[in-house]
Amino acid sequence: MNRLFAILSLCTLVACGRVTSSYEFTKEDEALLDSIQRQTLNYFTVFAEPNTGLARERDRHQEGNIVTTGGTGFGIMAIIAGAERGFLPKEEATERISKIANSLNEMERFHGAWAHWYDGDTGEPFSFSKYDDGGDLVETALLMQGLLTARQWTDDQELKELCDKLWKGVEWDWYTRGTDTLYWHWSKNHEWKMNHAIRGFDETLITYVLAASSPTHTISRHCYEASYKTSDYYYNGRKYYGIPLSIGMEKYGGPLFFTHYSFLGLNPTGLHDGHTDYFERNRNQCLIQIEYAKEKGMPEDWWGFTSSDDALVGYSGHYPGTPEENGTVSPTAAISSIVYTPEQSLRVIRKLLEDPRTWGPCGFYDAVNYTLPTELQVVQHYLAIDQGPQIVMIENARSGLLWELFMSAPEINAGLEKLGFYYIDSK
Repeated sequence: MNRLFAILSLCTLVACGRVTSSYEFTKEDEALLDSIQRQTLNYFTVFAEPNTGLARERDRHQEGNIVTTGGTGFGIMAIIAGAERGFLPKEEATERISKIANSLNEMERFHGAWAHWYDGDTGEPFSFSKYDDGGDLVETALLMQGLLTARQWTDDQELKELCDKLWKGVEWDWYTRGTDTLYWHWSKNHEWKMNHAIRGFDETLITYVLAASSPTHTISRHCYEASYKTSDYYYNGRKYYGIPLSIGMEKYGGPLFFTHYSFLGLNPTGLHDGHTDYFERNRNQCLIQIEYAKEKGMPEDWWGFTSSDDALVGYSGHYPGTPEENGTVSPTAAISSIVYTPEQSLRVIRKLLEDPRTWGPCGFYDAVNYTLPTELQVVQHYLAIDQGPQIVMIENARSGLLWELFMSAPEINAGLEKLGFYYIDSK
C-alpha cells in the first residue's frame, strides 16, 4: 500500500494527497473492517432523526428526538466514507448531507455558532445543562469539521455553497469576548455565565485550528498561544511505562477521544509545531493505555479507556489514574485508535467479537465492564459521538479519505501555518 504524505517546508503548508497507513491490512482484516463500518453507519442513516436528518444524541434519550451537533459532524464524515465504500449510493449520501445542512441553516444560531443539542421535533435549541442553552463553540467546531469535509467532497454545487455559507457565518472572533482566548459557551439568557475558556491539550484543538482558518472571523496566533498552550494540562513531558508524553493531562494523557475528535479531518501524520509530533504523541497515549491495562490485570488485548456510558453511573470519563476508571472498556477507544495502533486495535476488535453481547444493529455497543455482574457487563446502547469516530478513523487507516478531503481545504492549511504548525515527511 502506497503511503503518501503531505510533505511541506518548515514555513509552508500545502494541501495533502491521500495519506494511508503503512500497515498492510489482510483480506480478512479488510472484510472485518467493512462489516464494522457498514453496520455502524446504520446509526447515521437508519437511525437518523427523521425531521432534520441530524444524528440523534443517543438511542435512549428520554426527552424526545434530541440531536447533537458535534455528533452530526462525525456522522457527515461517516456518510461520506460509507458512500465511497459503496455502502450507500453517492446520491443518497448527498441527499442526506443536504438535508442536514438545510436543517442547520434553519436552526437558531448564536453569532454563527450552533447549540450543543437541538430538539429534532421543533428545531429549537435544547439545554445541555443549566446555562448551556446557547452557542457551543467546540461542538460547532466538531460539526464544521464535517461540513468542510462535505464541501470538499461533493459535486453538488448547491450543497457546496451552503456548506461554505455556514462555515463563513461562524463568528469565531466574537467568542474571544475581546480577550486573548476563545470561550466555549454563550447564551442569550445567561450570556457568558459559564465563563469556560478553551484551553488544551484535549479535544478542542480543532476549535483553534478552525478559528485561525476562518476567512471571515479569524483569530490571531497570539490568542492560541496565550490561552490554549498555557493551561496546567498542556505541557506534560513525563514518561509513563517508559513511553514519553509531550503534551496532555498528567493522568496518563486523559481519555482517548483526545486523540480522535480533532483528528478525524486534521491529519496528524507528520504534523509538528516545533515541540510535538502529533502522530507520535497520539500513538504514545494509546500505548500508555495498553500498558496501564496490563498493570491493572486486565485480560490480554483488552484496553481502551475514554468517555462513554457506564452501567452504574451513566456517562463517565473512565480515563486512567482517576476514580472514574472502574474497569469499563469503551469499544470506540481502541477502534478509533486504529490509525495509531492498527495491530493492537484489531486484536481488541476480535476480542470484542468473542462476546456476541457486544454487537448490535449499529455496530459495537458503547461500553463493556467484565468486573460487574453478568447482567450489567455490556451497556447495550449507542452514542453518536462514540459511533462516528469508529467509521471515520477506520477509513483514515484504510485510505486516508477524510484526511485528504479536509486537508484539501486551502483555509485549513493557511490556518495551520498561522498557528505555527507544519508537516514533515516522516517516512
